[in-house]
Amino acid sequence: MASDHINSPSALLLLPPPPAFSFAQVKDVFQPSLVDVYTKLSNALSGSNRTAVLDIALAIPDLLSPSCQPRAKVFAQLQHYLTSVYTLVGAVCATQNIELDSPGGIDTRVVFIDASENTSAIQASGSSRFGPILDIRSLANSGRCWDYVFYLSNITGQNLANSFTNSVGSQDRDGRAASMKAIISEPDWTISGRLLIPDDQHPSTPQYSVVVGGTFDHLHVGHKLLLTAVALVLEPLDRGQEGRLTIGVTGDALLVNKKYAEFLESWEERWQSTAAFLTAIMDFSPEKKPPQIERAFAPGPNGKMVVVRIQPNLAFEFVEISDPFGPTITEENLGAIVVSKETHSGGAAVNEERVKKGWKGLAVFEVDVLQSGEAATVTDVENFESKISSTDVRRRRAHLAKV
Repeated sequence: MASDHINSPSALLLLPPPPAFSFAQVKDVFQPSLVDVYTKLSNALSGSNRTAVLDIALAIPDLLSPSCQPRAKVFAQLQHYLTSVYTLVGAVCATQNIELDSPGGIDTRVVFIDASENTSAIQASGSSRFGPILDIRSLANSGRCWDYVFYLSNITGQNLANSFTNSVGSQDRDGRAASMKAIISEPDWTISGRLLIPDDQHPSTPQYSVVVGGTFDHLHVGHKLLLTAVALVLEPLDRGQEGRLTIGVTGDALLVNKKYAEFLESWEERWQSTAAFLTAIMDFSPEKKPPQIERAFAPGPNGKMVVVRIQPNLAFEFVEISDPFGPTITEENLGAIVVSKETHSGGAAVNEERVKKGWKGLAVFEVDVLQSGEAATVTDVENFESKISSTDVRRRRAHLAKV
């Protein structure tokens, strides 16, 4: 149903499968469409300090098929595609001088959908499904009130839009159809062979408890890439199972030497913005209920904790970390850790410490970093990096404070 929330423009962008997941090919087919969408949303803000919301749904055939389970089999390919999309988003906004994740800018969230016809049986299998991977029917009936639902004007884009509108419940169909808008797109392209190829050589243990750590100051697309990757590792839940994402958020005391430290967000602000983003990419329930929040404080390091339960069996645990290891060496019942490729040695260090305690090591999942070099094919590196830097956000706020 179209939204009447005129103070906060919001939109959904449906993107059909690309020819490949590499940045070059993602850019070739999606760049004109992203320029069109981000320009339209930026214009809708009319120079105000409001923040627009854009959900981008990436369609991939057979994503929910049994061959792609558990998610470890397709994680490497999905995170690479995710990196390409977020890199292109940053580059497009740098080129068009459009703010991201700041007042007057656009808050982007990326999820994956399977638009195949055979997903209904999977959805009805009894598993508790949540984003960032879901079927198109769950997306269409999530109860989110977008002002616009954008789709590519080529044949593939129109077919995806039709699949979306046909999935909307009859009571909402008229309102949803009124918000559908075709955008600029490249002509149809060819996908050679199967796009998503499961890695049957990868360890296939399902993961139900995943951990990550970071500062998460002034949440930006680099953080969003990492957090979405964490959610990708978490397996859909059968009845009686519980899923938990544990996020170590650096304590304020460890950040006093950061540049422009006086403009750092507090620990409370940082865990709350992280929780809001994770909820946005994972909770597609038709009826939204306020999360249950529990707080705890125990003596010793990493003792300050907030648990946010968004479904009866799905929770986010935020731990204030005061050392390099955080909850990875204070909580034994963790299964996997997500690290960026530039900090991959951290995963090995964590497992060394866990072995010393006689604990099982964590499965390590690596995430690509946003590619400033590749983005330079669209814009200059300095403009791109300003979109993915918490330090740059603080620098700009320091400058404004002096004006």
